[in-house]
Amino acid sequence: MSELAIEYEKDFYGWLLHNAKLIRDGRFSEIDAQNVAEELEGMGRGEKRELVSRLAVLLAHLLKWAYQPQKRSKSWKYTITEQRQQVFDVLDDSPSLTYDLDEKFARAYKRAILMAAKETKLRERTFPANCPFSKEQTLDENFYPQ
Repeated sequence: MSELAIEYEKDFYGWLLHNAKLIRDGRFSEIDAQNVAEELEGMGRGEKRELVSRLAVLLAHLLKWAYQPQKRSKSWKYTITEQRQQVFDVLDDSPSLTYDLDEKFARAYKRAILMAAKETKLRERTFPANCPFSKEQTLDENFYPQ
């Protein structure tokens, strides 16, 4: 195992700083390329998870809004607004996440059903198997299901 790989295992922060300095200094042959590549890929997966998570919370609250109108609150409306903004922020920071957005949206909806069922005490099958809101509606700041 190389000295850099050991440093990576023992002191991640130190390893990050060291490799960043090597890159800035143009000392590319000294970089722990394998671990740097793995970390970069992990960062990408993290951004994707963030988007799916934000969409799931947003969709869960839209489901709650639609299926429990008697319990609508300012808190739910705030969460919907906040999650929409967070989704926009993630997409602004990482526009390539818009590729395969249908797949991410479908994954988020499956999570949203579980979340909404747990929070509303309604059965999962109460909610449609396919999302009743389009991506455009979901992200439209003026859309609230009736």
